Amino acid sequence: MGVFMRMLIVFLSLAFIGLVPEAIEEQGRPIPPGIREADKQSNKPLEPPLAGTPGTDPAKLRQEADELAQLSAGVPSDLARVAHGQLPRDLADKLKRIEKLARNLRNQLTP
Repeated sequence: MGVFMRMLIVFLSLAFIGLVPEAIEEQGRPIPPGIREADKQSNKPLEPPLAGTPGTDPAKLRQEADELAQLSAGVPSDLARVAHGQLPRDLADKLKRIEKLARNLRNQLTP
């Protein structure tokens, strides 16, 4: 059993010695620039939420959003009337106003 133990110790020692240089090489191996740049991009802090473009009036935005919501809420009932053969006179104007308000809000809130 003494020979078996010696062979086991020699085998484990050689295996350990064989693994050590690989571990040392990985620690000292330089990181390619592309990977380093990718790490910077993935670890970069997130952008803060948009608060609107400079010079936007929050009260005006709120008023336009409320008007947009009110006008949009009336569209389904107007379309129900269209399905029954009645075309509301102000439907086209209402849809144009909805489009204008939505475009204005989008332009003011996105840079």
